[in-house]
Amino acid sequence: MQLFYFGKIEPNQSSIELPKDETRHISRVLRKKQGDQIHITDGNGRLFLGTIMSITSTKCVVNLAFAKAESQPTSSLHIAIAPTKMNDRMEWFLEKATEMGIARITPILCDHSERKKINLERFEKIVVSAMKQSNRLFLPVLDELTDFREFLLSTHGSRLIAHCEEDGEKSELINELQPHTCLLIGPEGDFSNEEIELAKSSGFKPVSLGPTRLRTETAGVYAAAIFNATKLN
Repeated sequence: MQLFYFGKIEPNQSSIELPKDETRHISRVLRKKQGDQIHITDGNGRLFLGTIMSITSTKCVVNLAFAKAESQPTSSLHIAIAPTKMNDRMEWFLEKATEMGIARITPILCDHSERKKINLERFEKIVVSAMKQSNRLFLPVLDELTDFREFLLSTHGSRLIAHCEEDGEKSELINELQPHTCLLIGPEGDFSNEEIELAKSSGFKPVSLGPTRLRTETAGVYAAAIFNATKLN
């Protein structure tokens, strides 16, 4: 199934004009024509069958027919992660985590962060592309860059922090996962001691991601894979 994305489909909407980037792909790469059919998702679990009514290199109008709706997943993983210095490594994490069905991603600004600004628009495009490529119907929530201390005040449910410091309180990640889990992953220089203590005092439980030290983006993908392996989602 070749999946396309249109994020604002109203309940009774019968037709849409696709964005220019989707139109270019449909017309120039797939060479679709009037009367051809495509699949479209709104990123909220709904799938539509679209019939192309008119198409040029810059404009594609599609008639919509509702196909199906998936139920909200019964479990969800929220990863708050410090963006890496090299953008391609963060983008790799966004892509792979989306393919595995992550519910939410929050880039966080930490004491040891090497990257203090992000291109949210580019990150959003990567997440949308990964959703379409993997034929998922739910688009993860992608937040703006958030200060670590502000983030601690905004989370609920099971809360975990993965850090590299020796800590007798740590347990294995797989043993602490709950149906709705939020996991903190720090920058390459790890969280500061102050951040670790703040997180623990805010209810975040320290966890281990195994015996080896993982890069930030690897830790994020590892956590998403472990969450999938538990079949919680």
